[in-house]
Amino acid sequence: MTHPADTSRERKRAAVGTAVFALAPATVAGLVPWLLTRWEIQQPVPGGAVAQVAGGLLVAAGGSVIANSFVRFALEGVGTPAPFAPPKHLVVSGLYRYVRNPMYVSIAAAVVGQSLLLGQPILFGYAALGAVPVAAFVVFYEEPTLVRKFGAEYLEYRKNVPRWLPRLTPWRPDH
Repeated sequence: MTHPADTSRERKRAAVGTAVFALAPATVAGLVPWLLTRWEIQQPVPGGAVAQVAGGLLVAAGGSVIANSFVRFALEGVGTPAPFAPPKHLVVSGLYRYVRNPMYVSIAAAVVGQSLLLGQPILFGYAALGAVPVAAFVVFYEEPTLVRKFGAEYLEYRKNVPRWLPRLTPWRPDH
């Protein structure tokens, strides 16, 4: 959903800010796994080719969801996913109709995917350990901030769209 009052300049600024903020998930889902494993494939990979194919699919899906979410924040939200440059509008389209936190879920999927693809169990531990501060951030900072900023609009969204496990059908707001 676009908002006519938003200028082209605001959207461009949001796109640049979002692109810069992309360093955060790239670090969490790319650099840190590389530092932990040097992306070396363990031989034999537990689960063999099936695990590797599943891992590759998770990595690809995670990357595409992150990219899609960033575009939505810039164009629809006219802001970034970063707390220091938040969106002006609540983003509730695309994958956000299925799950409230597709970026966090997709980053975890990309890390777990690398674990399967490389046969590196340390990345399972990294994903599990990383989930703790993310969950705390969402519950204690992000959600209360969204309630204050978007009020009833966010409360309705939160009531209908799950935090972590996607709905089977897309939520369609009444407005």
